[in-house]
Amino acid sequence: MAGSRFVFVGGKGGVGKTTVSSAYGLRCARAGRRVLVVSTDPAHSTGDVFDQAFDDSPRSVEGYENLDAMEIDPEREVERHLQQLRRELGTQLSAVMVNEVDVQLEMAHQTPGAYEAALFDRFIDVMSEAEDEGYDCVVFDTSPTGGTLRLLALPELLEGWIERLLEKRKESIDLYERAAIGDRTPRRVLEGDPIVARLEERRDRFAFAGETLRENAAFTLVMNPDSLSLRETERAIDSLAEYGLTVDGVVINRITPSPEDHEEGRGARYLRSRCATERERIREAKESLEPPIVAEIEARVREVKGEVLEEVAEEIQLRAVSGESDGDREPSKR
Repeated sequence: MAGSRFVFVGGKGGVGKTTVSSAYGLRCARAGRRVLVVSTDPAHSTGDVFDQAFDDSPRSVEGYENLDAMEIDPEREVERHLQQLRRELGTQLSAVMVNEVDVQLEMAHQTPGAYEAALFDRFIDVMSEAEDEGYDCVVFDTSPTGGTLRLLALPELLEGWIERLLEKRKESIDLYERAAIGDRTPRRVLEGDPIVARLEERRDRFAFAGETLRENAAFTLVMNPDSLSLRETERAIDSLAEYGLTVDGVVINRITPSPEDHEEGRGARYLRSRCATERERIREAKESLEPPIVAEIEARVREVKGEVLEEVAEEIQLRAVSGESDGDREPSKR
């Protein structure tokens, strides 16, 4: 996927997705690309990485050229989504129906999937506006794997659902008008039924999102060198494949540094044992995972920000988006 505009960084909770997405965004910005880092994880920490507050509008990252960031609040998106539906239905339904539908909407927004639907609408906005805003690359720091997979599966699921709703709406209009005016040709669909127009707009948005994810996006998974993280990564790769989405690379993060050869004692023995186990998991990942390992990042003593963030940025090799050729630099392995 050379030249992909959108990068989605995912993985199980706590593996360091924000570190990787922020570092990679910085790497692309340093290469001269205009970059937007978008946090969609409820546990926002992008602001902590850059020591700066962000909100749901792009804001320049202080101290770095070509780099912007934003943090999408999922709860706010759900509420915004609800209010938008209320406004639209209020223009199309009677007062009695609006009150009844409002109750149903409140219940629907408490059900599983409401979070993903509202957040995905915001995803589409960001993706559709990226070119107009002049971004060469948008890096999405996503929520833990399960939520991300449900999110990325939505275009395929919703496109078919919207098509069926369109068919039902047109059938109902046809039946209603034939009952009202006899066998003359129904007019409302031809004149532009507002509900049909809305469904067609939604269908086109989901079609755009699906095509963008398949044709102009790169997917990177972050894992730690342990069995649970490896299994989660394997499942995520398989799940994405079911929706026609390919993982372009895997980042192994928070690898324990080895002690020096001369170091002895309990701490050194523990570190050697831990390192041996982690190296075995790394070997297993390289053998069992189809996507390449694009970075092996050591754990840092200091927080990953400032100079440390720049160090991590140099260790990430996602050629699908950075524009580097295979011969530019060997992947960092420490």
